[in-house]
Amino acid sequence: MIRNSEIKRIYSELQKQLFYLIPEKWDRIYLYASVEEKMKGLETGELFFYYFPRGILKKNPINVYEIPNKFSLNEEEYIKLVEKLYLEIKKIWELFKKQNHRLWTSVTIRIEGLKFEIEYNYENLRNTKYSNMDRHIIWKYNNLDLPEEAFTSKEQKLIRDYINKNIYFRPDIEKYTEAIYKNPVKKILDYNRERKEQEYVSETEMQKNEKEAKNKFEEQHYTYTIKEKRRVRNLIKNKEEEEKEKSKPKTYIEQIEEQRNSVKSQILKHL
Repeated sequence: MIRNSEIKRIYSELQKQLFYLIPEKWDRIYLYASVEEKMKGLETGELFFYYFPRGILKKNPINVYEIPNKFSLNEEEYIKLVEKLYLEIKKIWELFKKQNHRLWTSVTIRIEGLKFEIEYNYENLRNTKYSNMDRHIIWKYNNLDLPEEAFTSKEQKLIRDYINKNIYFRPDIEKYTEAIYKNPVKKILDYNRERKEQEYVSETEMQKNEKEAKNKFEEQHYTYTIKEKRRVRNLIKNKEEEEKEKSKPKTYIEQIEEQRNSVKSQILKHL
């Protein structure tokens, strides 16, 4: 695992961006992100995070993709900031690759109290029967400490199946822990002290909110994939154009200019 000033700077920037994206006071944050390298250097991935609002009443975790609607924020602008957060996480993956470290496939970040913990997971995401949404549900079960009623009957069956198949399985992970970034960070939306504290909503309403957030999550995962495909396609296109330009026969004027430059360089060399 990398432990140098460069990666610590990324950790610090990542925390600042994450804190900025949460519009109210919070107690705990849990984030998941994946980066998967496919053929021709194509990278795809996904990101989501949850936070627990601060307060004396029991609260539901808030999904990142619920935030724009919940706080009346411009959704398009907010998603751009989420994409920026994802790119910060990709910098960690690219640093591992650059320094020839073993490449992780996903990370889980936990921020509780004054502790920042990042867990690197090396599970082969391609060789698994679980879809992105299945992994999302299993991750929620493992990290958010939700009651069984917070999951649909279909999700509960998936979780039981996962537990039974992995009861003796030891996950391939590495962990790093440090103190959180302490300087104050301005929130994307000033906290409204007059806003009434919301009680723990019914599970059916929570599941409805989560379903809407899941749709946003799927859309965003698709966006990450398309953007990477477009980036690789443009690189290939530019390379082909460069090769085509090199192979194109030179005009008479270009040949004369090339000879003139060659003679000039020879003269300068002997001065």
